[in-house]
Amino acid sequence: MTTRGDHTPPARRRRRAEPPRGRGAHGGRARRGRKRGPLRTTMLIALTVTVLGVAGLGWIYLKLNGDINTFDGDGLSQHRPASSKGENVLVIGSDARNDGNNALGGGSKDDIGRSDTAFLLHIYADHQHAIAVSIPRDTLVTIPPCKLPDGGWTRTQANTMFNSAFSVGQTEKGNPACTQNTVEELTGLRVDHTIVVDFKGFAALTDVVGGVKVCLPQDIYEGDLNPHRTTKGALIFHKGEQTVSGQKALDYVRIRHGIGDGSDIGRIKRQQAFVSSLLKQIKSDGFTPTKLLPLANAAAKSMTVDPGLGTASRLLSFAMNLKDIDLHNTKFVTIPWRYQGSRVAIVEPDASQLWAALKADRTIDGKNASGKKSTAKPPASATPSETVPGAGVNVAVYNGTTTDGLAATAASTLTQHGFTVTSTANASDRQHATTVIQYGPGLEPQAETVAKLFPDATLESIGGPVVNVLVGASYKAGDVGSATPTAVPSSVANEARSADDNLCSNLSYGARG
Repeated sequence: MTTRGDHTPPARRRRRAEPPRGRGAHGGRARRGRKRGPLRTTMLIALTVTVLGVAGLGWIYLKLNGDINTFDGDGLSQHRPASSKGENVLVIGSDARNDGNNALGGGSKDDIGRSDTAFLLHIYADHQHAIAVSIPRDTLVTIPPCKLPDGGWTRTQANTMFNSAFSVGQTEKGNPACTQNTVEELTGLRVDHTIVVDFKGFAALTDVVGGVKVCLPQDIYEGDLNPHRTTKGALIFHKGEQTVSGQKALDYVRIRHGIGDGSDIGRIKRQQAFVSSLLKQIKSDGFTPTKLLPLANAAAKSMTVDPGLGTASRLLSFAMNLKDIDLHNTKFVTIPWRYQGSRVAIVEPDASQLWAALKADRTIDGKNASGKKSTAKPPASATPSETVPGAGVNVAVYNGTTTDGLAATAASTLTQHGFTVTSTANASDRQHATTVIQYGPGLEPQAETVAKLFPDATLESIGGPVVNVLVGASYKAGDVGSATPTAVPSSVANEARSADDNLCSNLSYGARG
């Protein structure tokens, strides 16, 4: 009951009448409460930062997912190699000028470009070793059937420059699936993932890491970058070590004409040195999702990947698989090659032995890197019952089955007997039960000599000055004796670069530089 003039509500009056909650006669509990206040504040701040951090990472993941472009997986071959040990990743650098890339690379903004550089990265199953095999853009290869924008498929194109596969169909973003099909045809290895990075993505990548250390064997001028200039131009790179990013980094990896013999082979050496330096930088910054997210975010805006890498989590999971690979165990090599006029031809059987070694998950020095201890001894090379004189006979070898590696094995056998293997690939028809030796006009005696190494073979006359071996399912290498390659050929291994090699070593090919 209230008295006249007292309009304070009862509940409020009761709160006034009560002593402050938790306060004793001497205010002890109040003092303890004041001591705990800053701790509560700190915990609140920490909780807030954590929530905002998780939310921020979530936002970055969502944004990254939205930025990742994928190419159509329906364009991949219907006759792909089986999966093997380790993981194979095809990395393509596109020289497309569309989508704003002409601002960095010059040229027409409508040019969809070609694969300016490409390498197949083999990550061994033990996740302790990796090797990147560069494929020169001018390499003469067989481009298998590739899907066109209208849904049709092209015919097989033999003896064609490797970089032209990317432009098959003239689609706006290029044709990564066709390049992947070509690499699988060439190597007999299944490509698990493909990544395409254009000029903008490359420049952004180097900016995010704060620049990449590089080295030049000589001073470089504008005329070295652009051979169409009539004057030497300004100095753009000084001799020796320096740090580059953005446009300067792009200029560095594209220099071709001013160093060594001006070839793509020399440029590949500098690109391998650049990727080595980039890996050093990323590893020094820390191989964690937090560090990799900004890197992936920068690259994703100008990157196209296969559907299997089409989400942020998959992309970052793939990147994290590389964190335990030591720089010294990261190797860079170039496919065995020789000049054929102004183009590059593949040297056999070295190339086939390289692919066989990778398929077996053997390192550059022949070690088993599959993550499992091998108890079996490497097969010894058998002595054939008859020596077949193959000197002076050129042979192309095709795998006419779906069993991977037969062409490489047959090529190795032919080489042991002195034959010159000009190329290996999968046949367009891969249902051959027995081996067929094809020969052109006047080459039947050579075909008969080749047939001595293939007891079940039949001869077939065709047009053209060629001798072809279409290996059939009944072919067994043991019938004539051959060794299964267990290491990268010495011709390749001797030219290998480790990611921790001296930055200024082995930067060009040819007389100059």
